[in-house]
Amino acid sequence: MSRSGRDATRGRRSAGGTLAFVESPVQLLNVLEWAHSAAVISAAPGPVEAGPAEAGVRVPDVTVVVLSPHDPMTRGQLRRVAELARDEGVAVRWEEARGGPVAPVKTIGSLARELRRARRVVIGDPFSRYVQLLLTLTSARDVVVVDDGTATMEFVSQLADGERLVRWHRKGSAPAGPQAAAQAVLFAPFARRARSRLTPGAAAPQAPPRAGEPEGRDRGSVRRVEIFSSMPVDASDARLRELGVTVAANDFAWTRSRFGPPRLTRGTDLVGTSLVETGVVDLERYLEGVTALAREHGATRYFAHRRESSEKLHRVQSATGLEIVRPDLPLELVARRGPIGRTVVSFPSTVVHTLPLALAGTPVSVAVCEVDRTWFTAGASPRAEGFLSGVTDSARRVRRLGDTGIQGEGAGRTMAGPAPAEAAPAPQQPSPTSISREAGQASA
Repeated sequence: MSRSGRDATRGRRSAGGTLAFVESPVQLLNVLEWAHSAAVISAAPGPVEAGPAEAGVRVPDVTVVVLSPHDPMTRGQLRRVAELARDEGVAVRWEEARGGPVAPVKTIGSLARELRRARRVVIGDPFSRYVQLLLTLTSARDVVVVDDGTATMEFVSQLADGERLVRWHRKGSAPAGPQAAAQAVLFAPFARRARSRLTPGAAAPQAPPRAGEPEGRDRGSVRRVEIFSSMPVDASDARLRELGVTVAANDFAWTRSRFGPPRLTRGTDLVGTSLVETGVVDLERYLEGVTALAREHGATRYFAHRRESSEKLHRVQSATGLEIVRPDLPLELVARRGPIGRTVVSFPSTVVHTLPLALAGTPVSVAVCEVDRTWFTAGASPRAEGFLSGVTDSARRVRRLGDTGIQGEGAGRTMAGPAPAEAAPAPQQPSPTSISREAGQASA
């Protein structure tokens, strides 16, 4: 969209619309998928050009706030996806939310008015303390949680069980030092309130509208919570029905409508993981595993995770001879645009769930290699093995690789891969549900 078009759209967005908070490229992509699914953005491809002469053009009533991280790779991908969002007519606001000790205060202060006015809030990471703090400041009637990778599976489980919100790779582990423990204690009241905001029920009372703000919002209205996910979230789960959480399927329809089909290469592509960076998997065992997979499957390229360090990637390249590719967009978009290998091999991660959806209708085969328990570091969370096994076991339309010589005895079993998909499969069958039990203490 042209700058003049963007400026013109600002004045035509209705007050109190949708406010989305994202911290990663995948979260922003999934906000676009949600907006497409909810008919917030146009179903037809092509940039939205809304200049002064086109005052009657419908403008998407959604503003995305990017809470930018420090990592250069993540920032680069975020900027690329932000441009795609702007092409759809979505307003994108970039906040240097971590640019120094006073940055969070400035960011939250600058967002206070929008938070009060928003009728709907969309978030991508319910475990983020930043997002949890922002949730305590809004009285929006609707809250939508889009995927932040496989973390959605853990979020749904903890939400349904009334547990504290803790990232899976930290669950069962003590805070890293006295400072982290103190921060957790200080943040606990905000985490508890944010946890309640992620539970359907009576909306928080609202203050009278200030000058220039919209009137007519219903006091005491029912708060609705929706999970929009490509992960295997079971909407028929009795716990979710009791909570009243609505689950909707993300089948990557926006991605498929805008890009592809891709050109295919003859080789195999490997997908990297940040399990080493998060302290879950030992580096040396990981290098052994990648080397064995590359040799066995004739891989030629290694798609790096945005959090993988340059030092680690250099070692991967030296050990395997693979071409290291640092994607400038989320892998779902890169794969759909092509070129992409006819076979894509990944460790347990988000892509074993999302790539079959994004590549539906193509002959690309996605395979997953399990992580053996001997790969885990001494400091890995006790929850790690079960969580990663769950990611693998619940993946649909993928091949599970057999024994590659890098797994422990008896760890490998093979599942036949499916025929190429003709249409995108629904990741789950959504069904509405109802609540109301208060959750326990939350902290991330």
